[in-house]
Amino acid sequence: MRRPIIAGNWKMHMGRHDEALPFVRSIRHALNEIENVDRILCPPFTALAAVAEALSATKIGVGGQNMHWEEIGAQTGEVSASMLADHCQFVILGHS
Repeated sequence: MRRPIIAGNWKMHMGRHDEALPFVRSIRHALNEIENVDRILCPPFTALAAVAEALSATKIGVGGQNMHWEEIGAQTGEVSASMLADHCQFVILGHS
């Protein structure tokens, strides 16, 4: 049986560090205490590194909101797997 996942996708909300970090700090303790499900926060790419660092000592995963399948190229604004790899373990693909 698969373990359930609860993922919070922020879309374009709280994309700045000064918005994302207070929010993460306010919920991380309570979210970390939830058992029997994987918890994942998916902030905008611009806040990904800061959120990942703020959650590094928790059981809360961090995910990207999207990923381009090509590693390099002329895809303006896209994010590749290697760009995400240093900051997160998950990525949301094919969502609307």
